Amino acid sequence: MRVLRANWFLFGIIIAILLAYLYPPLGKKGGPIRPEYTVKYLAVGVIFLCSGITLRTDELRSAITSLRLHATIQIFSLLVFPIFMVSLVAALRKMSSTNEFLLTGLVVVGCMPPPVSSAVILTKGVGGNEAGAIFNSAFGSLLGIIVTPFMLLLMAGIDSEVPLGSIFTTLTSTVLIPLILGQVLRHFFWQSHLKNSGFPFSEVSSFVLLVIIYSTFCDTFSESMAVAVADVVAVGLLILMVQMVAMFTVFALANYLRFPPRDIVCIVFCAVHKSLTLGIPMLKIVFAGHPSLSLISLPLLVYHPTQILFGGMLVPGIRSWMETAESRRTAPK
Repeated sequence: MRVLRANWFLFGIIIAILLAYLYPPLGKKGGPIRPEYTVKYLAVGVIFLCSGITLRTDELRSAITSLRLHATIQIFSLLVFPIFMVSLVAALRKMSSTNEFLLTGLVVVGCMPPPVSSAVILTKGVGGNEAGAIFNSAFGSLLGIIVTPFMLLLMAGIDSEVPLGSIFTTLTSTVLIPLILGQVLRHFFWQSHLKNSGFPFSEVSSFVLLVIIYSTFCDTFSESMAVAVADVVAVGLLILMVQMVAMFTVFALANYLRFPPRDIVCIVFCAVHKSLTLGIPMLKIVFAGHPSLSLISLPLLVYHPTQILFGGMLVPGIRSWMETAESRRTAPK
């Protein structure tokens, strides 16, 4: 029971995936729970509302001015990572007979911006710089409106258009408004009601992330794709390897640049995670009517839940490292 309580989020991920596998129609887009509204807007909004309530205003203000942190995350996410993926795919084309459309999908994954929810929750779960994660998730999505189409053209030769109005509306309604509302509630009610209420804001955010995972896997399991099982397995293993290499690389880079431990946690998650929310609509626009759209989408559909699952497994270990690093950093010399 003690192990279960300490690792409830990891067990929750496994249960969410299992439930999605058993009956995907319930949580897929257009299904009974209408995740295109309840998950896309309500669930993500709850996450940022909780963050707005629990974050001190001075932390948010400080995060906005952390230019070195933002530059490191965005350059790795939107420049270094795409170059890495293009190089990897070029090598795979020479060394293997992997489906060409799956390889195109891998390049597309590399060009995607950071997500707006998963990196924030995992950073918060570890105890890292949550304010920095919030800013970079929102800023990365906005930057992706300009950079992602350019990178798709440069790296994959794909000319694309981005639904600017839709993305601005989504970011405003799911990130900005809930965050501001949370800060207003904190200002008026934190000391008098919320601080000592015992309300599990962090746990609520983590549970909502489990709902997002469930819905994502429902969509994944609902997709019918004419592709060899071996290719699907190969893509899954390759994506896991890519995430391991990318996280280790950016972790080593952040240490070399002497970022504080809490900032390193933020960098590791924000610089490597990729957005499904922006990615899937963009793919449907770029490859509209393409007979192999499902194959091109598969790497992103696999990447998104894998980054949450793998990140969730790493939370206890990264938290232990961060606490040790923080204590060494603050210890008298």
